[in-house]
Formats: sequence, C-alpha cells, structure tokens
Amino acid sequence: MNYQAALDFLTDLTKFGCNPGLERIERLMSMLGNPERCLRVIHVGGTNGKGSVAVMTARILEEAGYRVGMFISPHLHSYTERYLINHHPIAEERFAGLMERLKPLLEKMVADGYEHPTEFEVCTALAFLYFYEERVAFLVLEVGMGGVIDSTNVVKDTLVSVISNITFDHMDYLGDTIAEIASVKAGIIKEGGHVVTAAWYPEALQVIRERCRERGAALLEVGKDIQYELKGATPVRTTFDLSTPWSVYRNLSVPLAGQYQAVNAAAALGVVEILRHDYKIPITDEHISSGFARSCWPARLELLCRNPMVIIDVSHNYDGARTLSAALREIYSYRHLILVLGMLGDKEREKVVAELAPLASQVIVTRPLNPRAGDWERLADEARKYVDRVCVIEEITEAVTAALQKAERDDLVCITGSFYMVADARRFLLEKISPVRKES
Repeated sequence: MNYQAALDFLTDLTKFGCNPGLERIERLMSMLGNPERCLRVIHVGGTNGKGSVAVMTARILEEAGYRVGMFISPHLHSYTERYLINHHPIAEERFAGLMERLKPLLEKMVADGYEHPTEFEVCTALAFLYFYEERVAFLVLEVGMGGVIDSTNVVKDTLVSVISNITFDHMDYLGDTIAEIASVKAGIIKEGGHVVTAAWYPEALQVIRERCRERGAALLEVGKDIQYELKGATPVRTTFDLSTPWSVYRNLSVPLAGQYQAVNAAAALGVVEILRHDYKIPITDEHISSGFARSCWPARLELLCRNPMVIIDVSHNYDGARTLSAALREIYSYRHLILVLGMLGDKEREKVVAELAPLASQVIVTRPLNPRAGDWERLADEARKYVDRVCVIEEITEAVTAALQKAERDDLVCITGSFYMVADARRFLLEKISPVRKES
C-alpha cells in the first residue's frame, strides 16, 4: 500500500460518518496492545484556541530538549500534518505502512461483529501506534470533537487535561446550550487529574468546576489562577505578561496576531507550570520564553502579503468571527477591507456575517469544497444586509484572484471561513506570493 492508496482507503471511511462512542476505538486499541497507555499525554480540548494551546505547549517542551508528538485535526494541506514529531510531519511511507497494518484489524473487527471504525477513529489509532513506536517523551493530543465521546478519550490517564474556550459549535452532536457543550467537553477530565481551562462563559466554568470536584481533579483557571496582561499587538506578533501561582513572566511574545493569543499562551503556561512543579519535569524560564517565540500556527490571522495586506484566518464559527472582528478593528490599519468568505452550511453563518460584513467595503462569497457546503450562496444574501458591493464567485482561486485585483495598496484582503476553503486559498496564495517575514 502506497501513500495515495492509504489515503484513499482512509478517506473512504468517511462513509461511516460521525458515530460517537468509544467501543470501537477501545477494541481497536486492545488489538494493538494498547499503545496509548504507554504515552505521557497532554489532552487539549475546547472549541476555539485548542490548536494554538497545543502548539505553544509542544514548542516549549521541544525547547526543553524533549521529543514531542502532536496529534491535530483537521489538517490544512496534507493529511501527514496531523502527526507531528517536533513539528515534522510523518513520512508518507510510514503513514502508508501503518495503515497497511491497521487494515486487517479493521476487517477482523467487522468479522467479529463490531461496527466498522470511523475515519477519525482509524486516524486516532494510527496516531497512538506511531507515537508509541517513535518513543516520544510527550504527546500533545488535540481532541477532534467534543470530549467524552471523542475517540482520543480512549486515553485513560493524562498528565494534564486542557479545556480552552467553549462556545457554540457542532451543536448537532454536542448540545444546544453552553452548559451542555461544556459537559461533553469536560469528559476529558480524569479522576484525580490536573486541569487547565481558559473557558470564560459562566455556564461553562460552572460545569468544569463541578466536574473537577466530582473527580477530585486540581483546576487552574485562566483569568483567575493564571493572569495575563496584553503589552502589545501587531499584525505579526503579540506581547504579554503572564503570572501564575508560582512565578511572573514578563515580555513574552508569540509570532501570532490577535489579543486572544495571550489567553491561549496563559493556558499553555498553566500546563507547563504543572509539568514543572507537580511532575518535576525540567523546564526553564528560558525554555518557556523561546518556546513561545517559536510558536507559529498557520491560518490563524496569518499575514501572507503586504501592500496590499492579505491575511487568512479560520474563523469557522461565531466566536472565531468575534475575535477576528476585534483584530480587524484594533490591530490592522487599512483604507478598505475586502472580505472573502466561505462557510459550511452547518455553521452559524448569519451571526458570522453580521459580525464581519459591516467592516467590509466589499464581500466576495465563495464555495468550500466540501459536501457540507450546502446552500453556500445564501451567505451573499446575508452580506447584502450590511454592504452594497457583494459578489458570488464559486471557485476559490478565482475569488481570491478577484479580491487581489480589487485591492489597492492600502487595502486589506481578509480570507476567512471554513478550514476547507481557507486551506485551498492558502495553498493558492503560497504558490503566487512569497510569505512575509515574521518581524516584530
């Protein structure tokens, strides 16, 4: 089995849809000898920000000299990006070899009367097998969706469970209220474990606090136990001070835009402080500072071009749109904003448009290449409520090209929406332009 055959096999498993529950992944991991039990896991869940928290945590551990695995989803350009060791993706040949070993086990499961594992369950099983065989010192494990029902929750013991901000997303699976969604996401909290949260909705915090009490878990809260103070924000860098129950850290910075990155950094620092003080893992202040300084994360308010400025951001839900809107108003200087927007049909599209469109002089609506795009053109009708100049261009590359042609030197082009649309737009842009240097 070569890489393309392995990828085709995995992609075909999407026909099994999203099928919550741990029975299949638990059986599959048992057949593999439960490699997940041999890994030191930092489990990162939440709605928005979990990817940034994961990458910051991993970078700090890498700076401390450790071999760090990171499992993320979804990917931007290649499926191999989901499996990183010290930020290097798995080799295509290795991915194919692991998939070839998994395939007969899946067939045996079905023959034994089990439901066929889903695509994400197989993706997760491959991750545990890979990182176990590579003997990583730590695995930063990002939740796919939810928490208690997510296949990554097959892990029975973690060093730290992290819950970033919680807001509305995947409501067809997770619930209709913040409290219901928080209850699902809090399912990664382990008995007697350590927990860090950056959740700020009172309803979410109440659920997380109660779950920690029930399970005897120690909780650190960003905004209470871990304080942050924003010191500066530019299109390529965010600078801040952080304080924890153990120490104060001044003039830290990440090469990422957006004030909310200070919140994500606070959550990552909470994890590192627990590792340092509760697990006695050697990590210095210098490792923390340099780890933050190397925490790049593509498609998160990523500045790809100047004159005109072009930024790209995966604001795929309302909370993401709110943070993007704040950044557009507070960080960037421009004459006119040209917004390129494409979202899936199951997202809070009306709220997202209401947040972003009033800032724009022009809106270009495009279609994500995904079956869930639905009636994607309705975005244009929503945008016309706030801005006169709205057009629909189905092909993503054509939509991006049109935006660049319309933009004057002092304008800002913002490309945002679903991962699927943003990934295609980013790939196209990187072929056309040289990314800007991330100077301070």
